[in-house]
Amino acid sequence: MSTPEERARELGLEIPDVVAPLASYVPTARTGNLVHTSGQLPIADGRLLATGKVGAEVTEEEAAALARTAALNAIAALKAEVGELSRVRRIVKVVGFVASAPDFYGQPQVINGASDLLGEVFGDAGRHARSAVGVAVLPRNAPVEVELTAEIE
Repeated sequence: MSTPEERARELGLEIPDVVAPLASYVPTARTGNLVHTSGQLPIADGRLLATGKVGAEVTEEEAAALARTAALNAIAALKAEVGELSRVRRIVKVVGFVASAPDFYGQPQVINGASDLLGEVFGDAGRHARSAVGVAVLPRNAPVEVELTAEIE
């Protein structure tokens, strides 16, 4: 059976370096066998990939891809905390925030980008409880933000 890192490579993904915090917080907090990640934005190669509201400047499909990138950044933070992703027993909870135009109601479909990636990388251990929340604005005018909680062996 392949490891989560191997599955990520098979998907053509490289787990990036942890995105540096944008303010006064740490990328992860661990308590007992749970690791909580801070909210992750769709940042790649040091830059925010898009700005604006979903349903206005950003399409639902673009936002789902951005949620996937944000989830990959959450995986990077998790990996930095625990070493090997095979130590993840399960992804317990995902919270996704979608900066939404007033008439946009597809937040669950946007955050599917994150949820689908977690399933692809972690298999059954990637199945999780989830919230997908529409908000007025996110840091740096990002369209999406994703955080997760993982149970570690």
